[in-house]
Amino acid sequence: MRILKRLLRYALYLALAGILFVVGAVGVAYWLLSPRLPSVAVLRDYHMQVPLRVLSSDGRLIASFGETRRIPVHIADVPARLKNAVLSAEDADFYSHPGVDWHGIARAGIHVILSGGDKGPGGSTITQQVARNFFLSPEKLYSRKLTEMFIALRMENELSKDQILELYINKMFLGHRSYGLAAAAAYYYGKNLDQLTVAECAALASTFQLPSVVNPLNNPKRLLARRNWVLGQMLGNRFITQAEYEQAIKEPNDAFPHEQQIEVDAPYLAEMVRQQVLEKLGNDALTEGYVVHTTVPSDSQAAANEALRGRLSAYDRRHGYRGPEGHEELPAQAGPEDYDRVLAGYTTIAGMMPGIVTETGAKEAKVYLSPKETVTLSLESMAWARPYVNEGRAGAAPSRVDAVLKRGDVVRLFRAAKDEVNEDVASGGNASPAAKPEPKMEWRLTQIPAVQAALVALDPEDGAVRALVGGFSFARSKFNRAVMAARQPGSSFKPYLYSAAFDRGFTPASIVNDAPVAFPDPSRPDGVWTPSNDDGKFDGPMRLREALVQSKNLVSVRLLDALGLRYARDYMTRFGFTPDALPQNLSLALGTASVSPMSMARGYAVFANGGYLVTPYFISRIDDRDGNAVYVANPERACADCQERLLNPTPPGPPTQASTALIPARPATAGSAAGSGTGDAVLPADAHADASEAPKLAPHVIDVRNDYLVTSLMQDVVKRGTGSAARALGRDDLAGKTGSTNDHRDAWFVGFNGDVSTAVWVGFDDFSSLGRGEFGAKAALPIWMDYMGAVLKDKPSHTLAMPPGIVTVQIDPGSGLPSPGGMNEIMKVEDVDRLREQATRKQQEEQQEHAYDIF
Repeated sequence: MRILKRLLRYALYLALAGILFVVGAVGVAYWLLSPRLPSVAVLRDYHMQVPLRVLSSDGRLIASFGETRRIPVHIADVPARLKNAVLSAEDADFYSHPGVDWHGIARAGIHVILSGGDKGPGGSTITQQVARNFFLSPEKLYSRKLTEMFIALRMENELSKDQILELYINKMFLGHRSYGLAAAAAYYYGKNLDQLTVAECAALASTFQLPSVVNPLNNPKRLLARRNWVLGQMLGNRFITQAEYEQAIKEPNDAFPHEQQIEVDAPYLAEMVRQQVLEKLGNDALTEGYVVHTTVPSDSQAAANEALRGRLSAYDRRHGYRGPEGHEELPAQAGPEDYDRVLAGYTTIAGMMPGIVTETGAKEAKVYLSPKETVTLSLESMAWARPYVNEGRAGAAPSRVDAVLKRGDVVRLFRAAKDEVNEDVASGGNASPAAKPEPKMEWRLTQIPAVQAALVALDPEDGAVRALVGGFSFARSKFNRAVMAARQPGSSFKPYLYSAAFDRGFTPASIVNDAPVAFPDPSRPDGVWTPSNDDGKFDGPMRLREALVQSKNLVSVRLLDALGLRYARDYMTRFGFTPDALPQNLSLALGTASVSPMSMARGYAVFANGGYLVTPYFISRIDDRDGNAVYVANPERACADCQERLLNPTPPGPPTQASTALIPARPATAGSAAGSGTGDAVLPADAHADASEAPKLAPHVIDVRNDYLVTSLMQDVVKRGTGSAARALGRDDLAGKTGSTNDHRDAWFVGFNGDVSTAVWVGFDDFSSLGRGEFGAKAALPIWMDYMGAVLKDKPSHTLAMPPGIVTVQIDPGSGLPSPGGMNEIMKVEDVDRLREQATRKQQEEQQEHAYDIF
């Protein structure tokens, strides 16, 4: 008995010594490691990496940029059932322990001793996991484990339990690029946290341990086993009732990927935003949770997409079927697995779904789209598919389905209203939509157009971008034709020349001869340049109004020659063009400048707003993750009726260098056309703009009377000229001009009313011909009409009012001079007085000549 007591005493001494040794060792370790321990105070204001989000002007998602998915949430917004699931799975005693689970550590230590050194489970608390994820590497070392414990103890002293748990549920990786519970819930289930069921809460909680292996998608069996264990823990901890447990156990794992839903299809704009924000805010812009509000309304962008894609497809169908996108020799017994393998390399483009032809015959073909859908195509659904020969010719209409499609062909289908395709082809692409009953939708054969187009729409008041499409598909081509393309505008450039002419005393009634002309040109083999009209005809002397309405090239060349090339080029820079873009020869009159759709929309905005040069921009505000504005745009405005403008009128003239520069002269401001690919649109340099301040006024570049005259001519282009198809929109406030270049390489229509200035370009990237007859009125105008018809629907007429100094006068249509009883024309007052004097002199000369004849 005495020996037993002695042994117990020795054991006690040894245990006490062991405890003292452990405490001493821990103390020494803390003394050694303490200077190197990080400060946990940074966790109070720690910013999680949150992707950059780009929104439309009405708050809909355009894009999200960042490598991680994360949606930070406050602990108060996390439902109790989800918190309880996490605690049951990872640390049931979280709210009672001091940050370290000594029992767990003891169990882990005994395991190491009994296993001969196998580290096994770590016994980490939630606090320790937070410490490891924020400050330490994941490698399993005893020194790291000790450091982790010390940091956890510090965290418990400086942070509340809720603060630590909030860091945990937002920081931890949960598989598939999802960080934090909110992002995981959105990706796996497409739900907000408060919409999760008990079973889904348990499933997400099960993912913390091995997120890359055990998550709702990668290993469903292991996930269910782990989920059910967590549900048992929740029941044992009395977090759920027996009834809730039994219901949750029966719930299947119905998770599937829920990619973030893009609500506005504007990838070209999104890339412009990304580049400018990076230049302004640095690389952290993609991880600091900034929210960019653009100037583009979602409905306007949708209208632009639909107009451009629909009409490009119509153009493509007019020119015939180029054949399948791919072909695969299918085995006789091919099935869905074989079809899916072939289609794996194709994605849906602009609503055009890839499919593989599985059967074909004289009257119909079967096309496999997915395991859930195989469709039957009739001959009618491919009536447009005449064999493509070249850009100017297609073969005969098909009479058999199997003459168009073969088994194994990979083709594109889209859903369209019955007879929509055939009507469009028959109309040459100029059909105007009319009010009809809801049509029956059918699958039709289509193909991805080889032709490209771009559309830019600006608010003439301040240059805000209202729609931007840089090509048919961003997925197939990242080149942004809206701002990066340098194409010849053809006759759509003529209004700038006419504006220069009206500034030098010409009037809409001035007579210029539409007749052959030749100019010396050493660069040509014969040494002579002989421009011509598109139709090869000459109408002789004609008024400038009629010359623009009929787009007479020879009149424009003679007009430029009369004005002087130097003067005209200098004048055209008033519309925002750089001298380098303007050729130094008379071909400038025919639109041989190098311009982008953005620059053309900007130039026409001058006509739309009364004569002021605005600078395009597309970012209206940038908010930080807390909703505080870090940038607010304050663009220059036309503001023709502003008090500041009226009290301090400035004569129209060339804009200053600061006004024409598309890159504001302030450091760290985005907008470099060379580097950013954002072309003519910039991020204005005014951060934190005060709305109470006086508005910034855009430079006044042309006289409002000049503006009114040119607009009047372009309104006639729409009413009775090359743009007359636009009359189908039923509006009286539209003005614009078509444009075509040699061999039909470019087709344009640029036009406006008081609300929007829109430029549309159509062409091939390799400068191939669009084909015979594909003028601006046929290839580009229908896109412009579809877009303008949509965005101006139900809006009142808005056009420039007749300004003071413009009068209506009767003129002789043959001479263009004032003549009582003649036709009506509008002119500047001083021009009327000058022309009346000229008419009087002419009348006197004629009377004198008549007197000499009598004598």
